[in-house]
Amino acid sequence: MLRYVIALLSLIVGFLPSAAWAEEVVNAYRRPNAILYYSVIAFVLIYGLHDTFRTKWVTWTGVVVLPLLFYMLLPSQ
Repeated sequence: MLRYVIALLSLIVGFLPSAAWAEEVVNAYRRPNAILYYSVIAFVLIYGLHDTFRTKWVTWTGVVVLPLLFYMLLPSQ
């Protein structure tokens, strides 16, 4: 487990400088970034619904409703 944590931290530390020097870092709030961000949030919320209620219909309702809700929240192009 310690090797896994060390490998994960080394990947994160190795990736951060390249993310900081990326082009258009100041204007990074674009639609593709928002899609990725909202997708991760929706995935976490759907997993939380499944973990909390443990019923198939609540999970599938979350799978349908949450991505549609977050799609409507996306910034305009």
